[in-house]
Amino acid sequence: MSTETWPGEWLRGVLDVCVLAVLAEGPTYGYAISARLDELGLGTVKGGTLYPLLTRLEHAGLVTTQWQPGVAGPGRKYFALTADGRADLARRGAAWHRFAGLTSAIVDAPTTRRTTP
Repeated sequence: MSTETWPGEWLRGVLDVCVLAVLAEGPTYGYAISARLDELGLGTVKGGTLYPLLTRLEHAGLVTTQWQPGVAGPGRKYFALTADGRADLARRGAAWHRFAGLTSAIVDAPTTRRTTP
């Protein structure tokens, strides 16, 4: 469980790509996605945030869904990455690495930038 609390605007910017990355590990259901994100350090993602995001990803053709019977309870809706989802993850992941590197360079080097009077 993550003890870090990230600003909401940061999470909104990365949640789609992080969910795609979790789904790249294999098909799973919503609660398990949330638990995995927490385990990875992103923090708790509430259902009111996660499920609309998963619906958007499904409508975009990036994930598919399938109901599976529960072992000792109700069935669960499983989400799986499509080929388009894998391609989108690769594209977004590469863009994220470029953006994060740029952001780090800006934040790490304020004294080397020229300031205006």
